Amino acid sequence: MPFQASKGMSANASFIGEEDPDGYIWIRRFQDEAQREELYAAVYQSARWRKEISPVVHDLLIPENSVVTRAVPAPRSALR
Repeated sequence: MPFQASKGMSANASFIGEEDPDGYIWIRRFQDEAQREELYAAVYQSARWRKEISPVVHDLLIPENSVVTRAVPAPRSALR
């Protein structure tokens, strides 16, 4: 997360699984799709991410259990 934050991406909330020790959830928010694309490129296409961070992250993940969900906040959500 610190590297992503250094590029302007922020996690608004993060959770660990109460009954699943491997469970981890984080919520990120973007102003719009253009900002999301810009920040994803800044983070995930950077040399540091590809050469240093990604290999370590992928060793920590359970790829077959990983799920990425893009959600839109409900009209009355505090995260709007």
